[in-house]
Amino acid sequence: MDKIEVIARRIFGWKLNRWDRWYDYENNKFIPVSEFQPEHNLDHANLIVEKLKELGFTYKTNGVSEACFNYVCETGETLAEAITNAAYAIADNSSVPEEWL
Repeated sequence: MDKIEVIARRIFGWKLNRWDRWYDYENNKFIPVSEFQPEHNLDHANLIVEKLKELGFTYKTNGVSEACFNYVCETGETLAEAITNAAYAIADNSSVPEEWL
């Protein structure tokens, strides 16, 4: 699984309906894969921020290239990329120590 697929499945709970679209059970809608690009689109990355806040994570950023959820901090060339990297670190179970969550 790539980074976006891990986030879509493990954070949002979306299922891949076809090779080119996700199904969001919570909102009962299809999301084309091409329309969810959080690494490149800050609005999409902010959807991740809001979802993780709903799940109890605290979000902090330097506003430019670093994003933190609780004690999980990651950087990126852009804020959107940093948010995506931090979310991936959380969603990829093997990369975050249990006590940080």
